[in-house]
Amino acid sequence: MLKSPPSKWATRLFFLWLLSSISFIARADFVVSDIRVEGAQNIEVGTIFNYLPIKVGDVADDALVNDAIKTLFATGFFRDVEVRRDGDTLIVVVAERPAIAGIEFSGNKEIKDEQIQEVLGQAGVIEGRVFREALLDQLVKSIEENYFGKGRYSAQVDTVVTPLDLNRVAVTITIDEGRVARIREINIIGNEIFSDKELKSEMTLGVESWHSFLSQSGQYSKEELLADLETLRSFYLDRGYMDFDLLSSDVSISQNKQDLFISLSISEGSLFTVRDIEVESGGGFSADDLKAKITMPVGEAFSQRDLVASRTAIETLLSEKGYAFANVNAITEIDEATREVDFIFAVDPGPLVYVRKINIGGNQSTLDETIRREMRQLESSVFSAEKIRRSRERINRLGFFDDVRIDVVPVPGATDQVDLAVVVKERSTGNFMFGAGYADSDGLFIVAQVHRGNLFGTGREIRFDAEVSKVDQIFDIEYRNPYVTAEGVSRSLFVNRAKTDTDSVITADYLSETTGGGLRYSIPMSEYNSLSLSLAAEDIQLEGTSTTPPEYQSFIDRYPDSLNFNLSSAFSKDTRDSIFFPQKGFYRRASVEAAVPGSDLEYYKLSLKGSFYLNLVGKLILNLRGDLGYGAGYGDLNELPFFKNYYAGGASTVRGFESRSLGPISSGADQEPLGGALRTVANAELFFPVPGFTDGQDKRLSLFADSGQVFAATSDFDVGDVRLSLGGGFHWFSPVGPISLTYAFPINDEAGDDTKKFQFTLGSLVR
Repeated sequence: MLKSPPSKWATRLFFLWLLSSISFIARADFVVSDIRVEGAQNIEVGTIFNYLPIKVGDVADDALVNDAIKTLFATGFFRDVEVRRDGDTLIVVVAERPAIAGIEFSGNKEIKDEQIQEVLGQAGVIEGRVFREALLDQLVKSIEENYFGKGRYSAQVDTVVTPLDLNRVAVTITIDEGRVARIREINIIGNEIFSDKELKSEMTLGVESWHSFLSQSGQYSKEELLADLETLRSFYLDRGYMDFDLLSSDVSISQNKQDLFISLSISEGSLFTVRDIEVESGGGFSADDLKAKITMPVGEAFSQRDLVASRTAIETLLSEKGYAFANVNAITEIDEATREVDFIFAVDPGPLVYVRKINIGGNQSTLDETIRREMRQLESSVFSAEKIRRSRERINRLGFFDDVRIDVVPVPGATDQVDLAVVVKERSTGNFMFGAGYADSDGLFIVAQVHRGNLFGTGREIRFDAEVSKVDQIFDIEYRNPYVTAEGVSRSLFVNRAKTDTDSVITADYLSETTGGGLRYSIPMSEYNSLSLSLAAEDIQLEGTSTTPPEYQSFIDRYPDSLNFNLSSAFSKDTRDSIFFPQKGFYRRASVEAAVPGSDLEYYKLSLKGSFYLNLVGKLILNLRGDLGYGAGYGDLNELPFFKNYYAGGASTVRGFESRSLGPISSGADQEPLGGALRTVANAELFFPVPGFTDGQDKRLSLFADSGQVFAATSDFDVGDVRLSLGGGFHWFSPVGPISLTYAFPINDEAGDDTKKFQFTLGSLVR
């Protein structure tokens, strides 16, 4: 006789018990007079009653009991549910799932804590919530997917669940981020018109290179790949290939999860040319005037970039004339047979819009008036997008705010009116700064500054500056009111004291002490032009040393102590898009400084400076600079005071030569530079991004050509004496200040020239 295994007997006994239990309830249907819950620890009994489909007074039968068990299981709160009868009392016995008492995670550096917390919340792993094993699997998968999206395919997430008292657990998550998988190869299939090199140069992603340890090159990101695919699409559309198609994009990974291989399959399509362009305009605008803004030449290849630019240009023109809601729709008609395309620009200007009100918000310390006076868009006037842009720019340049936003808010029920919401985020305008820097001309220098801007919210400021180097000790105090008049005339009162000792630098030796003060006005002539006028008094004490050359000593003997009244004026125009690292625009400044007749030292200085920035392509920036300065004495003084001389050579003029070294040389044995009355400097510099840091706005490389020289007088000018240099540089606006490292080769240096190929500057001098 065959015997059943023990496991089979156990299974049979279980089913017999289950059937007997069900049949018991089925045979003994009863009216529930009371319900009792047993086993609840963390879940409120009232919560269980809310979910329980059986109420007092119900007839408990088999179907109702089964429904109750299923309902309680469905809540996810319990790992076991049992329903029993005690007389007319229904007993619900539950075994709760443990509650999450605490969550700890570690090892995440690439992903911030806030992102991990968000993933935990999405997975339902939250302190106080019921813990379920299935949640961990979902959690691990979600965290790993986040790392996979950043190219970290070897990332590992380990979880440990520790039981605690009171039916609770602690969850510990340990993350090993692994290393970013490097792109070993990018294959493009289907391109014949454009080479692999051309297409890959447009992409942000690239294969690992020698400088990958310094940059992000070779690292994979899903987001960057998607962006690159759109870049390639735009690349072809901008060159006329309107039916370009991306057939597929595949990313494969090596077995060790360290190497990635990207394969892109494309169909370039055919080249389409622009056959005809028409403009249909409403609102009385001339179609010819609008057509003049279209940059798509007929007969040449279609360009999506030009199409978008043309639409934007027309909308900008209309918005500047007050049509804030103008709509330009480019209707395309494609001739597949001839590979030509016609465009109809349908222009709907909409109504002429006026600005009803300007509301200012976010300012706690700054007065509304201080912000409002910078507005070029006025209330009750025609809307102008250009004036709004300029208003934001002027408010931002105040330096009082971290962020400035101007929103256009439609007025309910009015199609021809809008409100402007000027929203600012204030920054601290009072600060104390202490720092140090280095320049070839001055060596190590220490700077301290106490500044309080935006006094009482009025925009006024007071400043104290101190600078100490081996050459100079300079102390300045200045109070400025930016709006003496409603037109924006500013007035500054200043006092300064300076000591100079040139013994430790390459120039001729002398000592000086200067105490002065004065008044300065700045007058805006237009949005970008300004005129400054200042009157200052200076008490200057000069002293020679044992090594002072005779050219200086002769002047010191005649004028050891002088009181001078100087009148200065400057006209400047600045259209640069940024003070630091501009990409476009120009800056020019013409100035004159002259001692008032009757001063102890009667002299004048003329200066002309210009700087032009041109964005050639992408982030390739060409900068052309020029500097011309001349000075002389008048009246009883037949020479420019030597301490007002011009100098050249060094990081700010002609690189490759020692700072201040160019020009006339003293007749003494030391042969030291004297400076001169005439300076000519010209520079050409090409700026471009640092490889691997193309998105950074704080660092760049450059190639440059410098030329310049200093002459004792205009009669000494000789083009053959102008020094030339070529070189390259690295420039970084670092957290500790601007850093510049350059290496230059003098082209035509002569015997006696002090050359210095490598030059380094950290920070900038106050003066």
